[in-house]
Amino acid sequence: MKLSLTELRKNYRHESLKFDTTLDLKTSLMERYPDEVLDATPVKVSGMASVESSGDILIYAHVSATLTVPSSRSLDPVSLPTDFDMIEFYVDSHEAVDRYEKTDVVLYVEDDEIDVDKAVADNLLLQIPMQILTPAEQSAKSLPEGKGWSVTIEGQDDASDAQTVDPRLAKLQNFFQDDASKKKD
Repeated sequence: MKLSLTELRKNYRHESLKFDTTLDLKTSLMERYPDEVLDATPVKVSGMASVESSGDILIYAHVSATLTVPSSRSLDPVSLPTDFDMIEFYVDSHEAVDRYEKTDVVLYVEDDEIDVDKAVADNLLLQIPMQILTPAEQSAKSLPEGKGWSVTIEGQDDASDAQTVDPRLAKLQNFFQDDASKKKD
């Protein structure tokens, strides 16, 4: 779905353009993000495009779809339902960006065309969490391990690592204790 900035300003200055459609973004998502998206259901998008008093375009949309993405641990496919709102402002001058807060999503429009399909696809990608696991990986009591290797979670203390001292640094282990005892004497 593509929207013309000029047409929106001309025909929808006093009322919003409402839309309720289903987009087939599977091919686009899989071509643009082959490592992140393995499959995608049709994307249900409902919302509106309105012309602000400044002439900028506000697009609000509610998006829902199901993506199939690789597990962050095993790369096995994981079904990821998404259901979110997106709010974006579209402007036709770089100076107009300064009117908005840093937290607002403001995009510069070139060639008078807003590509809603691309905007929805980009927002879908943002919904993929950094860590996603298969149901079996989530319910597993222990992390995978094998001969000479194991999976650990960063930030969790491992007692065996805390007690192991690098032999090159072993002499420094008591450095501050010796220094403290000299000051007392």
